[in-house]
Amino acid sequence: MRIISGSHRGKQLIAPKTLPVRPTTDFAKESLFNILNNYFFLDSIKVLDLFAGTGNISYEFGSRGCPDITAVDSHAACVQYIRKTAEALAYPIEVIKGDAFTYLERNLSQYDVIFADPPYDISPEDLNRLVTLVFERNLLSEDGLLIIEHSAKISMEENPYFDHERRYGGTAFSLFGVKSEE
Repeated sequence: MRIISGSHRGKQLIAPKTLPVRPTTDFAKESLFNILNNYFFLDSIKVLDLFAGTGNISYEFGSRGCPDITAVDSHAACVQYIRKTAEALAYPIEVIKGDAFTYLERNLSQYDVIFADPPYDISPEDLNRLVTLVFERNLLSEDGLLIIEHSAKISMEENPYFDHERRYGGTAFSLFGVKSEE
């Protein structure tokens, strides 16, 4: 994996092969950050990275100057790798070992961007549960975005908070935002 842009642009990071992860491809990650650059000034937002895995997405936010990043993963080796790498790169990443759903249920903070990259075999019901928790608990800032990375075989269009989807090969990003009353 490599950092696409920012202060550590081009830096290669080698995660242990024993981690149970499927990192976002460079192509999909670059496309995602092109989208985010149209919504936010990345150097002034608060980010939550759920199912953080190797920390790939968190490092990209850190490299682009994001001042407040929280990465949550349940796997101890992933958490250890993210902590070690964030420290080496001097990124402001708070790393939490825990279940993403439990974190959302107990969290009181709001975020500008919540990115979730759950395992591709997660059920559609659990994907929708993620969205429901974020919106029922009011975890997004006023103009915030929830982005869920999932298999392109799944559609989340029926969710009431769904905004749009972008597909990159077998990967899809579903974007969700607060619907304004018109």
